[in-house]
Amino acid sequence: MASTTTVLQLEDIRRKRGVSLEQIANSTKISTRFLRAIECEEFDKLPGGVFNTSYIRQYASAIGFPEERVLSLYNALEAARTADEGTVAPVREPRPLRWMSWLRGTAQALRH
Repeated sequence: MASTTTVLQLEDIRRKRGVSLEQIANSTKISTRFLRAIECEEFDKLPGGVFNTSYIRQYASAIGFPEERVLSLYNALEAARTADEGTVAPVREPRPLRWMSWLRGTAQALRH
């Protein structure tokens, strides 16, 4: 049954286009549990990080829906959630690139 509380009504769009969740799951290798979370705009049930944007893009593509619309909704909801929690995403200090030091060492060894 389609959820009436969602903004984009993704489930309705998917059904009108004749695409099943199982078809999307088979083609994208995303579990139907995560696909349902996307349809219900329950993005907090996704695994997080880059997986969220990847899953959303793949879902939108599978139903022929503009990825940008779903991603903008996701970004707005995430920004609101973060603001509600009063948290700011931590700024990560850049880590030294280990492969760069390895490359420098290898280059020096080759010169000798």
